[in-house]
Amino acid sequence: MSETRTEHDLLGSRELPMAARQGIHGLRSVENFPLLGQPCHPELLRAFGAVKLAALRTNSALGFFPDTSSQSALARACLELMEGKLLADLPVDALQGGAGTSTNMSVNEVLANRALEILDKPHGDYATISPSDHVNLHQSTNDTYPTALRIAAIRGLRELERQVLGLQEAFQAKEQAFAHIVKVGRTEMQDAVLTTLGREMGAYAEALNRDRWRLAKCEERLRVVNLGGTAIGTGLAAPRDYIFRVVDELREITGLGLARAENLVEATQNADVFVEVSGLLKTLATTLIKISSDLRLLSSGPEAGLGELKLPPRQAGSSIMPGKVNPVIPEAVTQAAILSMAHDQAIAFAVSQGSLELNAFLPLVAHSLLESFDLLARACTILRSHCIEGLEADEARCRRHVENGTAATTALLPLLGYDTVTKLMERAQSAGVSIKKQGVEEGLFTETEFQEAITPEAVNRLGSRMR
Repeated sequence: MSETRTEHDLLGSRELPMAARQGIHGLRSVENFPLLGQPCHPELLRAFGAVKLAALRTNSALGFFPDTSSQSALARACLELMEGKLLADLPVDALQGGAGTSTNMSVNEVLANRALEILDKPHGDYATISPSDHVNLHQSTNDTYPTALRIAAIRGLRELERQVLGLQEAFQAKEQAFAHIVKVGRTEMQDAVLTTLGREMGAYAEALNRDRWRLAKCEERLRVVNLGGTAIGTGLAAPRDYIFRVVDELREITGLGLARAENLVEATQNADVFVEVSGLLKTLATTLIKISSDLRLLSSGPEAGLGELKLPPRQAGSSIMPGKVNPVIPEAVTQAAILSMAHDQAIAFAVSQGSLELNAFLPLVAHSLLESFDLLARACTILRSHCIEGLEADEARCRRHVENGTAATTALLPLLGYDTVTKLMERAQSAGVSIKKQGVEEGLFTETEFQEAITPEAVNRLGSRMR
């Protein structure tokens, strides 16, 4: 058997290794787009397997694919791609011109040649199974690529939602564990009023719960697909029965609640839904950055900073300063969140550049969106497992801050009133003693009354008791 084969396209002929599953279109794509140096996202390619299988089953049911042996072999190849077994045969760069045509045509070639293997036929025997006439039958890049992207996005969304829930539950556990620890609450980086460490943890949990709710709601936007619309949404070259049945087949294959767009032309033209979803990812990113910033600040020191939290030590923090341990997990999470926000900017600009009947920049949208799902899911995972689950409080430090700080004065307002507390604070500062010590010595309150004013129950009470 020859070690090479010759394939032809519009531009001419090329030699390929006989063993290669990719064809001439895949070869040209690899040569043309050496940009990111990484292939399309694996979930996008796996989703392509589902799209191609749905088209194959629909075409077979309508009598357009009468050869049962070829049909069976191609169906098996599609399933293998869905399982991730053919990903190594699809090295085309994630960034590419042509609105994803390189990805679609490469998938067609790999599936055709894998099916030929199953039939004990040589690669390139396209008279038996053709990438275009069989694998791509009644399809276009312009309906298969966006559909595959939406499937991949839904799967990424669900995984991210699961990881956000895990992080939320970790904070809820700390809310219970730290409920008894009274601490100084701060506004504008200054001591303000008393709160509890548990209440701070609960606030983080609630913010994440809101992010999770947003993610769950936006899945319905992604379920509407334009498969069957072919080139520009008019269904050119696709039978009417195929158009009405192919999404039903895809829904059964994926187990996702997919629906055919009512206006296929509009759905092919516009990609604004990806901007909407990306915006919600950006919202989550801001939450993660805020939480990470707080964790770094509250754990600062430990001796010369706030030091109210103790983050789990993950690695030595310096090559020159012995004993230094840095808050590396919140730092890493912050960087992942910042990068996802940069992806959001890229998505918005790429979508805005769509023109007339198609957006040519969907590959950038796909890469940025799917990578953001991965980044944020992993960020939530490491923040939970490497930081929050092992988070500890320095109760003694929190207590000293409460007793020696000005924030405790606010807890005395219901007992003494604003003017009296203000003058007491001035005298305590002048004497260089705590509010507690000065007030007890002056007989303004007893030590028991002071302790009752700063209990977890007192500082967590909604409003103040009437005097």
